[in-house]
Amino acid sequence: MGDLLGVAVLGAGHMGADHVRRLDRVVNGARVAAVADLDATRAKDAAAGIEDVRIHTEAAAALDAPGVEAVLIASPGPAHEEALLAAFARGLPVLCEKPMAPDSAGALRVVEAEARLGRRLAQIGFMRRYDAEYRRLKALLDEGRLGRPLMLHCTHRNVSSPPDFTSAMLIDSSVSHEIDAARWLLGQELTAVTVLRPRPSSGAPQGLLDPQFVVFETDGGALVDVEVFVNCGFGYQVRCEAVCESGSARIGDDHGMLVSARGTAGAEVPQDYLVRFADAYDREVQAWVDATRRGRVTGPTAWDGYAASVVAEAGVRALESGARVAVELAPRPDLFAADGD
Repeated sequence: MGDLLGVAVLGAGHMGADHVRRLDRVVNGARVAAVADLDATRAKDAAAGIEDVRIHTEAAAALDAPGVEAVLIASPGPAHEEALLAAFARGLPVLCEKPMAPDSAGALRVVEAEARLGRRLAQIGFMRRYDAEYRRLKALLDEGRLGRPLMLHCTHRNVSSPPDFTSAMLIDSSVSHEIDAARWLLGQELTAVTVLRPRPSSGAPQGLLDPQFVVFETDGGALVDVEVFVNCGFGYQVRCEAVCESGSARIGDDHGMLVSARGTAGAEVPQDYLVRFADAYDREVQAWVDATRRGRVTGPTAWDGYAASVVAEAGVRALESGARVAVELAPRPDLFAADGD
């Protein structure tokens, strides 16, 4: 491996272009060796100003480009499974944005393929594990000073939903972050899900069931609730409160700049996840690069990606049926016996 880790970035949309910028300007120890996107112009625009980068319209060509030693997958979800398996076949370490695969069957195929290799190659992009506030909350819960966790109260709000956003996507796209965060914070698996639906907001597009109130049960006897509201209209907010036997702790109230003018005062509210979690993304990619250069793979595992997919699918069934739905996971391969970092 050279002095700089050569990375192929698959996907040059909103997320992929931001990762290209991050690898080129923020992260130490890496360089963008190739960018692939079905839209060649978009790939060229994302890589503008970067020297010695190869542009491709096919993922496989980018993986085989000279100098590529690792892969960052930021393409649309339906393309993730094929890209992961192609990277595994080449022995390339991967950082894959969520979802790991578009459904749990595909996610399980990825888990099984990596298990057959007998070594980890994939880190899944649940970036909240790298957020400073989430990491402080995780450390506090692990320390045990507040006693056994009883409940997590979570809030996930967006200014507005993108075109063609569906009611199911509130769970399998938005709440999927809370699914992983809850599993990680508590060190427990989610075993059942119930979805309650208030009257939709007048700000939601016609037919979109927004907001929703999602309740998870865990194998450790805790409860996790999530208010997901993707057309709140005023900003991007993510909060989490852990209620324990001897105390509670809440994150997500950190206000940025306070502005006072003409007899009023107020706090700025982030309008985008790339603003709220900018530092988390930076730390996530830096940690991945550092580990890869050491020949290691850390962070959320393919099993974490699979578990999130199974729970999200159960959540969608609960939304559609109005019933409590149990979560059924496949047996965990030995390779993933230990949780990700």
